[in-house]
Amino acid sequence: MTVFPLPPGSTIGILGGGQLGRMLAMAAARLGFDTAILTPEADSPAARVAARVIVADYADPAALRTLAGISQVITFEFENVPAAAAAELQRLGAEVAPATRALAVSQDRLEEKSFLNAAGIGTVGFAAVDSEADLLAAFQRLGPSLLLKTRRGGYDGKGQSWVRRSDDPAAALASLGNLPCIAEAPADFRREMAVIAARGRDGEIALYPLTESHHENGILRRTSAPAKGSPRLFAEAEKIATTLLIALEYVGVLGVELFEDDDGRLLVNEFAPRVHNTGHWTLDGCEVDQFEQHIRAVSGWPLGPTAAIHHVEMTNLLGEEAGAWEKLAREPETRVWLYGKRQALAGRKMGHVNRLSRLDGA
Repeated sequence: MTVFPLPPGSTIGILGGGQLGRMLAMAAARLGFDTAILTPEADSPAARVAARVIVADYADPAALRTLAGISQVITFEFENVPAAAAAELQRLGAEVAPATRALAVSQDRLEEKSFLNAAGIGTVGFAAVDSEADLLAAFQRLGPSLLLKTRRGGYDGKGQSWVRRSDDPAAALASLGNLPCIAEAPADFRREMAVIAARGRDGEIALYPLTESHHENGILRRTSAPAKGSPRLFAEAEKIATTLLIALEYVGVLGVELFEDDDGRLLVNEFAPRVHNTGHWTLDGCEVDQFEQHIRAVSGWPLGPTAAIHHVEMTNLLGEEAGAWEKLAREPETRVWLYGKRQALAGRKMGHVNRLSRLDGA
């Protein structure tokens, strides 16, 4: 049985070998922990900074037994890790954080929005769509233009498509593989926002300042933080994040994507049970960044302070943009984070930069 807080020298298992796993492993190392990465990808970004790597499918029973045997706690870097794998790790006696419930809820967009509404958290209108008849009924209830998404999978704009009442419903469903879907009403918003929140094993909660997000082609392009807004807006974001953390009995860092409507109210678009792209600004803009905070939380350590020490504009480097690293490194206000991915593909997140300025805007 794992005893918390974990002492330095303990091993933290991470499901997933991408850039989030890489930055988690780097944060863990700063605190004296080793990390063991389970990933199906050989030579992954996280693998090259971890103490141990297991290259196998997430459902591989032997790999899961090995990870459970060497780790004092296991976490994950992205929400599409099979929930069954996390459940099997728990069956093997491993401590998994966040709990598998958060993973399972976030993997099904219909279940996610239903969960949010049941917790008293507002979202856009939505409906389950499993057939042409369901889609026609959704138009009747939600309006003439809908965002159709697969219930499972998809990220960065993938697995979704706008459809109109005049479109062929069969073709709309076929474009998404005839998979179970959710239809969402358009979000009438003035800006997209996000909040990064953390909850420790003792129930302690820490919230980072609210951020403003800008997307292009379904991919986060940049965030600006801390965002400007009224005390009421900040209080509403705090209430949403706190309610969600408690409802999920959450341990770790959680990313919550928000819409601010024209009345200044916040609606939740979705949440991610992990460290999040909208929180990358914290690496240079906060006293304790989101990656260290997650390691602290899952290891049973006290949470760190979340106050902003700089204003930051974070910009994702997509594809060949990371090739400008030398120019970016010459900018005194810019901090460069590259993920070590071997191939620069169009639209692929190769790194990000944080551009710092004073909090007062001077």
